[in-house]
Amino acid sequence: MKILLVEDERKIAESLKKGLTEQNYHVEVAYDGLIGKKLFETYPFDLIILDINLPGLNGYELCKEIRRHSERIPVVMLTALNTTADKIEGFDAGADDYIVKPFDFKELLVRIRALLKRIYHNIPTGNILKVADLTMNLDSKEVTRADKPISLTAKEFQLLEYLIRNKNRVVSRADIALNVWDIDFDTKTNVIDVYVNFLRKKLDKDFETRLIHTQVGMGYILKENP
Repeated sequence: MKILLVEDERKIAESLKKGLTEQNYHVEVAYDGLIGKKLFETYPFDLIILDINLPGLNGYELCKEIRRHSERIPVVMLTALNTTADKIEGFDAGADDYIVKPFDFKELLVRIRALLKRIYHNIPTGNILKVADLTMNLDSKEVTRADKPISLTAKEFQLLEYLIRNKNRVVSRADIALNVWDIDFDTKTNVIDVYVNFLRKKLDKDFETRLIHTQVGMGYILKENP
């Protein structure tokens, strides 16, 4: 597997490259966002690790550029920015995972392996998902409710897909964290609640019947027959 690492702190970049190489990954390093963009456009990669505060082109903008070319390639943001707003901006830019510095290298490895497994080894389970009057096309990335188009970000789409696949079943915040964000549950973040609310505003606000419900103390459930 070939990884593109875009990191302007050379000691961190060298340490990560050494560690990942020892795990049999081939690693190319860019020390600024513009060089990272050029490498991405020139060579094929299986996964990308980005810092956010990069010279030339910041990580948010670089991630958006990557997503314009590929919806599939996993992107991990590795940064010292740790507020909920920072994480939401990262996920909205198209990141699949968000890791805050300082970090444990073993944890990074686990998340990389989980992303690669999910992206490249999952068996397709159907291209169209339906719940009540809600339809999700996994190929075109289009979502409609009662034939009305619903525009979702990449992370909102992933969250909705998980809820639909688990329809009529309560899923905890820890379940969502593990299966949508590939992270261990962090009780100090409300990112999951924020994204559920984003979905509610888009899917339920303008419709008489609500699909997404809160089970107090347990989690969330998407009900086919509310």
